Amino acid sequence: MAYEVKVETLSPRILAAVRRRVAIKDISTAFKPALDAVWAYLGKHPGLRTDGHNVFVYHHESPAIMPVDFGVEVVRPFVADGGESGAGDIACVTTPAGEAAVVVHRGPYAAIPAAHQALHQWCAANGRTIGTHSLEIYGDWCEDPAKLETTIAYLLR
Repeated sequence: MAYEVKVETLSPRILAAVRRRVAIKDISTAFKPALDAVWAYLGKHPGLRTDGHNVFVYHHESPAIMPVDFGVEVVRPFVADGGESGAGDIACVTTPAGEAAVVVHRGPYAAIPAAHQALHQWCAANGRTIGTHSLEIYGDWCEDPAKLETTIAYLLR
């Protein structure tokens, strides 16, 4: 698949999220339990989410194991008290804002690494430095994997 990389200015998004430290190879198994916890929390807090998408925020601290916020967009900031029923590891997270290299991946999630590779190649070819965060913003679910859309954004320095 050919990817068209665009430079955009990202605005912050507010998420209900669970942070996990994971190796890149383990993201495919780590995200579901984390998102299940977020969705369970949102089910107990009507009105916190009225629309929005699943969003993963990657913190580029280490290439081997990195913190990842597995989250769902919400409509307002909130405070999740650790003693609150269902709060567990849930936190209110604001995604980073700023200039980013962005690409839209259309197709199965298993092919997303090619979009990341395209962004890395574009940054190298254009003399741009990847910053400390990247995001994956998952579009609406579809049974047909060919119709799935995921926006991938790398904040730039």
